[in-house]
Amino acid sequence: MILRKAKITDVEEIHSMLNHYAKEEIILPRSRSKLYESIREFSVAEENGKVLGAGSLHIMWHDLAEIRSLAVLPSHKGRGIGKALVDVFLSEALSLHLPRVFTLTYEVSFFKKCGFRHIAKEDLPQKVWRDCIDCPRFPNCDENAMITEIDISP
Repeated sequence: MILRKAKITDVEEIHSMLNHYAKEEIILPRSRSKLYESIREFSVAEENGKVLGAGSLHIMWHDLAEIRSLAVLPSHKGRGIGKALVDVFLSEALSLHLPRVFTLTYEVSFFKKCGFRHIAKEDLPQKVWRDCIDCPRFPNCDENAMITEIDISP
């Protein structure tokens, strides 16, 4: 398995995977146009030329980033692909000197295993007023806010 930055040619596979989970209301849907606009934020797990998992690290503020749209093909769950992608995003955050990374998720146990802990959504005003305000689930979002801190000291 190869972990790499996403390419434009990955958009269709990413779109299909994300929309599979969006239909199950596990993640929010992403349009193709939004994926093209944000493709530089995405990384993928690839095997034999097929995208098995994908996700993005979105910078929110000078000290905060969000893991978004993390998904693994249903047929490949349980192989450590999601954890490997989270590790990529945390390494990327470290290289950018971003001390905090959060996510909004229904997969609490998975993110706990990755070192995240619960926080109140109100502790993320940048997220709430930038993105959540336009979400169809706002203000009744039932996702769990989770965060991890990264030691960025030299």
